[in-house]
Amino acid sequence: MVFHKGQMVRVLRRSDDESWEEYMDGLVGSRGIVTDPDSQINDPDSLIEVSLEDKGTYRLPQDCLEVLEQAEKK
Repeated sequence: MVFHKGQMVRVLRRSDDESWEEYMDGLVGSRGIVTDPDSQINDPDSLIEVSLEDKGTYRLPQDCLEVLEQAEKK
């Protein structure tokens, strides 16, 4: 999936990526906005910078994120 700056996303689940750390489990269910999608590479293994509501800004693996605009259309 390609992420774009300004997209609303939710941390859907724990990631299988090796960069996932235990403290990140507390972020599951949080919503936020993509601030740096690393779109130059479009590498599915690259981390996405997301500003989460009331939690701060994190670089998260793509496999744990769900784009909310698309989720609402289902």
